[in-house]
Amino acid sequence: MSDQHHQHRADRPRGSGRPRGTAGPGYERDSRSGRHPRGGRPPSDPARQAAYEAIAAVHRDDAYANLVLPDILRGMGLTGRDAAFATELTYGTLRTLGTIDLILADASGREVARIDPPARDALRLGTYQLLYTRVPAHAAVSQTVDLVRSVATGAAGFANAVLRTIAEKPLEDWLAKLAPAYDENPVGNLSVHHNHPEWIIRSFAESLGGDLDETARLLIDDNQPPGVHLCARPGRADAVELADEVGGTPGAFSPYTVYLGGGAPGNLSAIRDGRAHVQDEGSQLVAAALLAAEVDGRDTRWLDLCAGPGGKTALLGSIAALRGAEVTAVEVAEHRARLVENATEGMPVTVLPMDGRSVGRDPDLPEDGFDRVLVDAPCTGLGSLRRRPESRWRRRPADLPPLTKLQRELLVAALRAVRPGGVVAYVTCSPHMVETQVTVTEGARRSGVEVDFVDARPLLPPGMPGLGAGPTVQLWPHRHGTDAMFLAMLRRTA
Repeated sequence: MSDQHHQHRADRPRGSGRPRGTAGPGYERDSRSGRHPRGGRPPSDPARQAAYEAIAAVHRDDAYANLVLPDILRGMGLTGRDAAFATELTYGTLRTLGTIDLILADASGREVARIDPPARDALRLGTYQLLYTRVPAHAAVSQTVDLVRSVATGAAGFANAVLRTIAEKPLEDWLAKLAPAYDENPVGNLSVHHNHPEWIIRSFAESLGGDLDETARLLIDDNQPPGVHLCARPGRADAVELADEVGGTPGAFSPYTVYLGGGAPGNLSAIRDGRAHVQDEGSQLVAAALLAAEVDGRDTRWLDLCAGPGGKTALLGSIAALRGAEVTAVEVAEHRARLVENATEGMPVTVLPMDGRSVGRDPDLPEDGFDRVLVDAPCTGLGSLRRRPESRWRRRPADLPPLTKLQRELLVAALRAVRPGGVVAYVTCSPHMVETQVTVTEGARRSGVEVDFVDARPLLPPGMPGLGAGPTVQLWPHRHGTDAMFLAMLRRTA
């Protein structure tokens, strides 16, 4: 956590923005009076209130914090240090939720599920402040009790007692008490110490060859807020010049990447005028790898089979404009198809709102196939938990079967849509072996066409470390500073 988060003063001047209303059982507030129907008053601290509203929306509505928090901050008029503090509280609480709930259960003497949801979310927020930040204990307790009083009046005394119990021990003592011994249950120990469900840790370890020491390093990096990466669109911007313009630095690997030092990327003129877009360096690398592979003969028809929301499509479209190629972008969800259209305005990109699995049956698509196909398949998103920390607690192993079925069907469609001599890049933002190696092997087998695996490692920039034995590539936060993107390259031979 940065010093700007640690040094936030609990007694700073109070903001005047009125807290946003919420909906749902246990969360209602009388929007006309600003008073909560349980008899309390809105708490005095707007940053904590904003964080609470975001956390409540995540647990009540299955919302994503990165989507709801900006709206809440704007609605409350929070900027600068207040907005930074609210963001730290929101993401930190959601990231550490599993361990926080263990501590809350022990300190309260009851299952967390039995605590009234509004009080529970407020207590989670208070526990995070007590154990994971430098907020003084008295401020964390008093502000959280005020918050509980405003959303669950009858629980204020209970909250005060629980928080004071938690404040009696530092985080290290709580972890020592609640985590299983490493030599008896290493995955369980890592889960409590590094805030990931055990099934996700096991999937990471399997993909890392069973190395639990490296898995621990991954978990540590997975808990760090990711930096903002820009993609300088080829033909429209140069990464070095863009870095100078925005006060950033050129990326370590992708020739299109700029690491943004801070600020709101949406305010940059380069974003507004279409010279760049926000995109993780790993996503840029795998999209560019598709275009680095050799194809036999024609190279003018490219297909993005799962295009929404359009970041990879925009990179493909920018390069297509320089190479005299055209991109067909397929996206089944109409609202995401519109996002692709907006992202690729002025590029040689045609967006089709359709199911990628039906590409072989659509009369608008060429009968003789595409030269290059990108399958950026829907997945569990386990490779981007840095960006959506709540996903680690929301995802379940039961999510895998329907997703892997869809992934296989999309890959089969891509292999049938590419012409002989053309290439397909299968990409997914998950390192889970079932979504990567198993899907690729099964998809190739079921496609009914002959394919060869292409070694993907030479298609990435030279000098990249930790790319493994090939032919597929798995990127990692702790090795490459990117999301955990997987890449397999296949060439249709007949």
